[in-house]
Amino acid sequence: MRKSAALLITGVLLISGSALAHHSFAMFDQENPVELVGVLQEFKFTSPHTFLIVQVKDAGGGITTWSLEGPSPSALVRDGWSSKALRPGDEFRLTVSPLRGGAPGGAWTPNKIKFLDGRAPVMAP
Repeated sequence: MRKSAALLITGVLLISGSALAHHSFAMFDQENPVELVGVLQEFKFTSPHTFLIVQVKDAGGGITTWSLEGPSPSALVRDGWSSKALRPGDEFRLTVSPLRGGAPGGAWTPNKIKFLDGRAPVMAP
């Protein structure tokens, strides 16, 4: 009986550790946000996280593709979003938490994205 209980507890601890690791934001530099202005290439409205693939023009006129991880679709839906809230070709300004390693990527949040005319993609519920 003790052996079964020990195995069960060990299994639960291993699974809970994996779940916590999956939700870590350690790879994103939340202390040094970056503002981007770009054109949406793709809005991936997929579980477990949404992604924005954004074309950003750099100071030299070149284009860099940023991959930005966002909230889950279910979290966005609760805030009034849908898979059609953003469309390829949309131009917007957003503030992201960049990847610590310096690659063109990061984390985006719905309250830090606006179309260039200042409108929010989704009106607050």
